[in-house]
Amino acid sequence: GLLLVDAELRSALVLACDGVGGGAEVALRHQVRVEVVVGHRAVLVGTGNPVDAEIAVTVEVTQRTPKLRGVDQQLDAEAVLEVDITGGRYRPLNYHRISASVGKDGKVAFRQRIVGQSILIGTPFEAILVKNGVDPTAAGGSAAEQYDLADAQVSWSRPKVGVPVLWWRSVENTHMAFSKEVMIDELAHAAGADPVAFRLALLGKHPRHIGALKLAAEKAGWDAPFSKEKGRGRGVAVHESFGTVVAQVAEVTVKGDKITVDRVVCAVDCGIAVTPDIVKAQMQSGIGYGLSAALYGKITLTDGHVDQTNFHQYQVLRLNDMPRVIEVYIVPSTNPPSGVGEPGTPPIAPAVANAVRAATGIGLHTLPFDLAAARRAHA
Repeated sequence: GLLLVDAELRSALVLACDGVGGGAEVALRHQVRVEVVVGHRAVLVGTGNPVDAEIAVTVEVTQRTPKLRGVDQQLDAEAVLEVDITGGRYRPLNYHRISASVGKDGKVAFRQRIVGQSILIGTPFEAILVKNGVDPTAAGGSAAEQYDLADAQVSWSRPKVGVPVLWWRSVENTHMAFSKEVMIDELAHAAGADPVAFRLALLGKHPRHIGALKLAAEKAGWDAPFSKEKGRGRGVAVHESFGTVVAQVAEVTVKGDKITVDRVVCAVDCGIAVTPDIVKAQMQSGIGYGLSAALYGKITLTDGHVDQTNFHQYQVLRLNDMPRVIEVYIVPSTNPPSGVGEPGTPPIAPAVANAVRAATGIGLHTLPFDLAAARRAHA
């Protein structure tokens, strides 16, 4: 049978199977962790995608089972993974063009145009959620929403691309936080201002952002900067998503084109932290998830076919790539609890990119990072 042990679903569908020998035949392709009981052993199947519009059902078997109902041949989990990588739904492709300026008085003008794939348009959710042709899951969390700007304009348009897409952890906040926080950092640099102080000056109407940012900077020892000669740098980012504000400070070492994330300090304001250990675990998980995408996550296509088939081509973050230290601090609050499953992911990519710029003077404007290409563009 199937034992549902964890789910982050807006709707859940539990499928019971009378598998031969206590084994399970089918797992839902949802954001669900499922244990398959084979005899007396429990095996973790894995994590799929959340709320597929077609409620796609995929056969997933973690070990070869002698006989499944109506199936005489053995099924290999590796083959299922390759089908998933080459024929799944992908994170939407987004391109940002930002023009911004900062005056002598510190006031910021910000113009951002986004061209990106829509998740909702063309699905049953379109009639309910899409208003005036705008997908609300495409461009939320902009600088206009999260900073006090003198002038701001944000626009979004959708290209017609045949690659199927779906939600990725924190949805639009991954690319919106990256574009916003990298640009804000570059404005601070252009103004000759400290990145933390520059942000604080633009957050007068956002007290929760201020609290998280100050706590992360304090715990990270922001006032003791690294020496550039040693190839080390420290970067910061702050972002609100799902009602939760997260600030992160990343410390990196750069040798050649290799980026090593040594330490991440995270401060989270999620209202009342009912279960603090779970809050911290989710922040750590979100950081690892975001780092994997920032450092490695890349899908390419040739003649309409995905080039990557398995983990030998699609690299993910490994244990030795994780920061040696991840510190999580919870901002004391009396506000109602808010989300923690996804907000830890958006700030990590811009925090690392800003740290790399602090260490090398090279700006990283694409995900995943390609420092070698950025150096060539900078030359």
